[in-house]
Amino acid sequence: MLFIILAFITSFFVVLLGTPSLIKVAKLKHLVDEPSEERKLHSRSVPTIAGVMIFSAFLFSICIWFPAHAISNTQAINDFKYLIAILVLLFFVGVKDDIIGTAPIYKLISHIVVGFILVMMGNIRIESMHGLFGVSDPFPEEASVFISLFVYIVIVNAINLIDGVDGLAGGVGFIATLTFGIWFQLAGVSYLSIISFSLCGALAGFLIFNFNPARIFMGDSGSLTVGAIITFLSIRLIETPANAVPEVFQYSNTAVVAMAILAYPLIDTLRVFTIRAKNGVSPFSADRNHIHHRLLSFGWNHRRTTITLYIYTSVIILVALFIPVPDPTLNFAICVGVALLLTLVLFYMKKPIQ
Repeated sequence: MLFIILAFITSFFVVLLGTPSLIKVAKLKHLVDEPSEERKLHSRSVPTIAGVMIFSAFLFSICIWFPAHAISNTQAINDFKYLIAILVLLFFVGVKDDIIGTAPIYKLISHIVVGFILVMMGNIRIESMHGLFGVSDPFPEEASVFISLFVYIVIVNAINLIDGVDGLAGGVGFIATLTFGIWFQLAGVSYLSIISFSLCGALAGFLIFNFNPARIFMGDSGSLTVGAIITFLSIRLIETPANAVPEVFQYSNTAVVAMAILAYPLIDTLRVFTIRAKNGVSPFSADRNHIHHRLLSFGWNHRRTTITLYIYTSVIILVALFIPVPDPTLNFAICVGVALLLTLVLFYMKKPIQ
């Protein structure tokens, strides 16, 4: 318990103390996002390289507080090695994109390489649905690889796509990693808990500067880093052995919990991609069709929009964790129903919260 607290505090203060200097350097070197496009929601130049500090704080914290007893754990060392490898690659791809831009083809190549390292070399993959939809048997290896690669692509892009309102991506990431950290701590997997809380602390520090009005943005260097870590943690949560699932979450299906943790980015991404496909445009083209854009169009400000979506995310997570339904498929259906109901409520709210 002490180490996870120290991991959180360490990464939090690295970001808290280092970000002001990073903001000054970014402004001096003009490493900023200009409000020159119609879809931009800010009205002034804002630095876009907070990912530099998030990545540095996370790496610093896990290197210091990675538990000594985990050194003899083959899986822990394997996870640590390949997680760091993909983060270094994605970090530099993201930094390049934040500073001078990166062609889509090179981003695609980097994701293919990262997916290969994570899934094929690291063997970090989803191997079963653990009873969801009646599927309990392990997947064939080819199916496991394909599903895991698909999950990686979806999560990384989903985190990137919700990074459109001050504090949203960072806050959703904070809630997600806090949940991961608590789960793994109760499951007795301390090294995964430390990884979770190291990112959680870094995002908590980042939110101080990113909550409206934002003084710095996460940028691709941040969203790619956060997305990759959350993908890794999601896969490890899904593959939690049945006898290690925390007793307090005894009715929870691991796949349902992982999807619930990422409910907002997944639902928003699915909705936006569907709209774009219906309109005959690329699913990766930028627009203002996201749920958070809809809320802003009602006259809500960034803070109200962000806090509302924090609550949205938290409610779905609590339903997935604590609803006393032993059938995984019914549990999933209830979570989807709650998510859709909350989404409809948001879409039919026509006035700002008073």
